[in-house]
Amino acid sequence: MSFTYPEVGATRDGGPLPSGYHHARVRERVGHGRAAFTAVVEGVLTFGLHRGSGLRVESSEPRAAQGVRVTSTMAGLLRIPCEVVWVLDENRRGGFGYGTLPGHPARGEESFVAELDDHDDVWFTVTAFSRPGAWYARLGGPLTRAAQAVATRRYVTSARRLAASASDG
Repeated sequence: MSFTYPEVGATRDGGPLPSGYHHARVRERVGHGRAAFTAVVEGVLTFGLHRGSGLRVESSEPRAAQGVRVTSTMAGLLRIPCEVVWVLDENRRGGFGYGTLPGHPARGEESFVAELDDHDDVWFTVTAFSRPGAWYARLGGPLTRAAQAVATRRYVTSARRLAASASDG
């Protein structure tokens, strides 16, 4: 299987996203301190962030790495196949980006990155570019984008919970 879009890796560096797609970038402070950062990065890299947002997740490996296949299931109906295209596991930044595979209702890429700033605040960023890939996604138009916005909010909420769990322990 191959990716359903040509701009593989375009979410990695935070620069301009490719034209011809709907763009989304949400960056929010989700916690404070090294423990919170570590918890968010671990949740992202082990797909706990996705599970915490309400998705059922199957992956070819337990941890994100380039080439790992990830299939999320939404509402028990919609299977969403992706493949990890890049991973960050640095001292102050961690996360990954994955791209759509055949069978995904959209075409594009999405990334999930946690960052620990110089004040030890933990920031979480979701970046995506996408366009409809399936007839029902095209037909959904604004509803499809609204569903994507809801999913992004759930990811941010999940990241907040992960950060808070490090403070509770």
